[in-house]
Amino acid sequence: MTIQRTLYVLAVPDLEKSIGFYSDVLGFTIHEIGDPGWRIFVRDNCRIMVGHCPDAVQPNELGDHSYFGYFVVDDVDDYYDTVTSKGVEVIKPLKSEPWGMREFGIRTIDGHRIMVGQDLDE
Repeated sequence: MTIQRTLYVLAVPDLEKSIGFYSDVLGFTIHEIGDPGWRIFVRDNCRIMVGHCPDAVQPNELGDHSYFGYFVVDDVDDYYDTVTSKGVEVIKPLKSEPWGMREFGIRTIDGHRIMVGQDLDE
């Protein structure tokens, strides 16, 4: 068995706000999937399926469980500069870590948390 790709699935309280954040701030393209309450956000090899769930537990109420992904990128410094220039909430500043990653953390407009990093040996 081989995992061929990953696809995150998230519940969001406001689909339109999420669409704006993921496209305008994080640089994803938005794809319709035939259901008005769902979209797929795509950037390179990352896919995030997002469902409009206004009555679900809010991500910021999930504590540590609000982390959903770690994006490994090829230029973490450039991406950090890009997203911070657009006002993203940084929850962990850009830093080289002893485990071999240069990384930072952000909180999405919905309250989900994402880590973004680059292998230091690259």
